[in-house]
Amino acid sequence: MGRGKIEIKRIENSSNRQVTYSKRKNGILKKAKEITVLCDAQVSLIIFAASGKMHDYISPSTTLIDILERYHKTSGKRLWDAKHENLNSEIERIKKENDGMQIELRHLKGEDINSLNYKELMGLEEALENGLQSVREKQMEVYRMFRRNDKILEEENRELNFILQQRVAVMEGAREMDDGFDQGVRDFNSQMPFAFRVQPIQPNLQERM
Repeated sequence: MGRGKIEIKRIENSSNRQVTYSKRKNGILKKAKEITVLCDAQVSLIIFAASGKMHDYISPSTTLIDILERYHKTSGKRLWDAKHENLNSEIERIKKENDGMQIELRHLKGEDINSLNYKELMGLEEALENGLQSVREKQMEVYRMFRRNDKILEEENRELNFILQQRVAVMEGAREMDDGFDQGVRDFNSQMPFAFRVQPIQPNLQERM
């Protein structure tokens, strides 16, 4: 007897539903891998379980982005809104500008210039001369600023030396005044009679002693 046909409808029992999901999920992922290997097909498979967990498979020869781009171009269906499409166009424009700037930078370094014609080489030379002129002007500006700062430092140094010399002169003058005062005191003391003879009040005091 053959197996009876299973009615396709939602499985009410949660345990049976989870078991069936796990078996069929593994089966469809296996089929996706097989058709990739056997038929050289590019397959993108994404499965979301009721719990929100994601399972996916992408053929090794491609990426999800490439698959979506091909689907978008082939089917004509819009996968992104106008805002995202404009953003994608802006990204592509910036990439092209960046590539152009990288090429120009290599040319300015003298790299990859064999493919340039005479007119392009003349433009490159003019750009280099203009850049060199700007560098020299900036160099002179920095040099003048350095000299100006150097003069300011010299002037401040002279002012500090002058103040220091004044303070030293004041200290030396005060020291000389102190030395002169001490010498005057010593001279005054040397000229004064220091010893005095004591006369006894009673005439016969010394004889009694």
